[in-house]
Amino acid sequence: MAAPMELFCWAGGWGLPSVDLDSLAVLVRTYARFTGAPLKVHKITNPWRSPSGTLPALRTSHGEVISVPHKIITHLRKEKYNADYDLSARQGADTLAFMSLLEEKLLPVLIHTFWVDSKNYVEVTRKWYAEAMPFPLNFFLPGRMQRQHLERLQLLCGEHRPEDEEELEKELYQEALECLTLLAQRLGSQKFFFGDAYLVLLLQAKLPSGKLQAHLRGLPTLCAYCTHILSLYFPWDGAEVPPPRQTPAGPETEEEPYGRQNQILSVLAGLAAMVGYALLSGIVSIQRAAPARTPATRALGMAEEDEEE
Repeated sequence: MAAPMELFCWAGGWGLPSVDLDSLAVLVRTYARFTGAPLKVHKITNPWRSPSGTLPALRTSHGEVISVPHKIITHLRKEKYNADYDLSARQGADTLAFMSLLEEKLLPVLIHTFWVDSKNYVEVTRKWYAEAMPFPLNFFLPGRMQRQHLERLQLLCGEHRPEDEEELEKELYQEALECLTLLAQRLGSQKFFFGDAYLVLLLQAKLPSGKLQAHLRGLPTLCAYCTHILSLYFPWDGAEVPPPRQTPAGPETEEEPYGRQNQILSVLAGLAAMVGYALLSGIVSIQRAAPARTPATRALGMAEEDEEE
């Protein structure tokens, strides 16, 4: 009998099964619960405990590791674990069209909302990750993740990205507002369509700067839809930052799949990374003390010191 697939993703918070957009997409939009896929889910707060070192990641029943969200989706599709498997050709085409619309219009503004907007980033995004991650990863990984999301936003916006940041923000939010209104009209009386990850994250997070969130909350059809999805498929998920572990967990735990040895190695690697960063950035420098010299060799000694510097 083949081993079950294992999905590694970011832990939950804000009433959500995961706070990370990509992990949430795999859990909500991509069939993990909708289709009854035989998955063992590990919700963790240390990406270095994932088999790929990133989150989300899927270990297949054959031991292959997939770490790109759309490739995880593709793999589950091939295994016939996809929520739209029973749709007609027309329904499938409509689903793909709206998923493309979400990728184009809603994903960029969500990245901007959580990772670029300074107030949201400091008070919500960075705060959650810094509190959830173990030491010393919480000192540098949130900043690294922000830079990665900035690069991702630039790729999504493409060559036509406005130079002015205020103009970019205005353009992104206007397109997203129109997208949400269109989604509300499209949903109508239907029970499901596939774009849930973007909507539930935007709805549930407690954002101090939430223009788009306010618009979403003014669309009762979408709000009721998101609430239904969460209560039906993730009724026990979404705890705030996971509490510190006091004792080693039993064999069924999802938080520590590789044991304390890897945890210690992760801490040591993190310390090494912090020291290396401090040395390279000039925060810390190492200077060798010059030996005492006689007056006769002082001139030669000064030349040697200049060369060493």
